[in-house]
Amino acid sequence: MTTATLKESDVPLAEANPPVVYVVDDDPDVRDSLCWLIESVGWAVEPFGSADDFMKRASGEDVLSGCLVADLRLPGMSGQEMVEALQKQGVDLPIIMITGHGDVNAAVKAFKSGCIDFIEKPFSDQALLDRVRAALEKDKEQQRTREHLGEISRRLGTLTPREHEVMSMVVVGKLNKQIASELGLSHKTVEVHRAHVMEKMGASSLADLVRMAAAVGY
Repeated sequence: MTTATLKESDVPLAEANPPVVYVVDDDPDVRDSLCWLIESVGWAVEPFGSADDFMKRASGEDVLSGCLVADLRLPGMSGQEMVEALQKQGVDLPIIMITGHGDVNAAVKAFKSGCIDFIEKPFSDQALLDRVRAALEKDKEQQRTREHLGEISRRLGTLTPREHEVMSMVVVGKLNKQIASELGLSHKTVEVHRAHVMEKMGASSLADLVRMAAAVGY
């Protein structure tokens, strides 16, 4: 690896819960070199000597935040098998796979299985930093999406059974008079339920409510 040129965009902003770059490589020298490089620009690092060791970490109670940098060729569980195992566990941590020249086809397979990128040896320090930075940004986007969906689900949980019925009809385009007829309610009662749904869901418009419903597969 060649010497990196530190760019302003490489330096992470201070965060209350900073992300971690998880490094998996069975070669101690390579692992230490990668950790030193990543730490040199201010990112936290956790090293692992095998995919099995990392899978134990991923199986813990903590939700992992950051990204994973792993060698494709690992003793025991391979990098490809690790990607598939993480998918089965529902771990959507962005993964960057390191591969040798002869492993490009395997790396492409790993890419299709869930990796966001792969980098071929030999590579420059800056090339790796650029990929790690992109992976960390992707993880932030995924976290924001998870938080957004979680908030929608929380709001849905505040609706009464009747409000759920009304909302399910509203989001498929039924008019108040149609809803009233199908549920055996007065037009005024449907209007009240509909207003409560909009308020509890924090929807500013029907289109907003439909987008939220679609986002969680309502």
